[in-house]
Amino acid sequence: MNTKTKGVVLGIVGEALYATNSMFAIPLYSLGMSSNDMLFFCYLIATVLYGLWTAFYQKISLKISMKEAFFLFPLGSLFSISTLALFSSYHYIGVGVATTLLFIYPILVAIIMTVFFKEKMTMKTVSAILLTSAGVWLLYYGKSDEKLNMTGVLLSFVSALAYALYLVVIKKASVLQKMNERKLTFYVIAFSFFIFVVQSVLSGKGIAPITTPVALGYVAGLAIFPTIVSLETITVVVRLIGPTTTAILGAVEPLTALLIGVFLFNEQVTIKIAGGILLILIAVTSVVFEPRDVSEK
Repeated sequence: MNTKTKGVVLGIVGEALYATNSMFAIPLYSLGMSSNDMLFFCYLIATVLYGLWTAFYQKISLKISMKEAFFLFPLGSLFSISTLALFSSYHYIGVGVATTLLFIYPILVAIIMTVFFKEKMTMKTVSAILLTSAGVWLLYYGKSDEKLNMTGVLLSFVSALAYALYLVVIKKASVLQKMNERKLTFYVIAFSFFIFVVQSVLSGKGIAPITTPVALGYVAGLAIFPTIVSLETITVVVRLIGPTTTAILGAVEPLTALLIGVFLFNEQVTIKIAGGILLILIAVTSVVFEPRDVSEK
């Protein structure tokens, strides 16, 4: 197996694993666990396991400077907001639709770079925005007997926006570009965990303990597969085939989430919903495929 083939195979696996968030989250909801509680324990387990793996197996120093911490803390905050908003959207809309709406983040990155960093907005980007809008409209009116819940749509959009800002910070913060990728990933996970600790303290509700082996198993699965394994796999894939091809493979996420929703949670997929998902995938892929100037990389 050559390098490109290995990268593509691993990329499909990594992106598909990220889409398994719903496979663990929805059963935990049915067990009465809140989004904040499950993410608190998810990031606790992920921080410990990934930290031990990075420090002792990979032999990577986790020491950081105050300047690095200054950028890493808001980065972890954005990542935690993105995850919490996505998980919260599962209460209102199907997992396939929620993940598809999350997948508009490359278009949001293009818009942010144009508005705030004066990068040129191309016709492909404009077309992608129009296609995405049409796709969202089809998703919203996807079922003949009811409209898509707007709260779920807004939560998915917040998730996509937070993740887009996360990527922009990584791209524009020179101090982060020089950091080892695994160290950066560890601190994103660790600071995300810290955010959920603070949120729990400020809310006054605390954290409800995990009381059953089944719940612990689902939380451990959430920490290991869509969090640790997916993030680590994607890190390897970027090095093998580059960020552009990796982003294209991201189309596997909403498709996997859609299949999970249909086969595990009996979600209905109408022609309008399928059409909306297709339009959004076409729009995002066109932006990702678009060649960039060297200065933009």
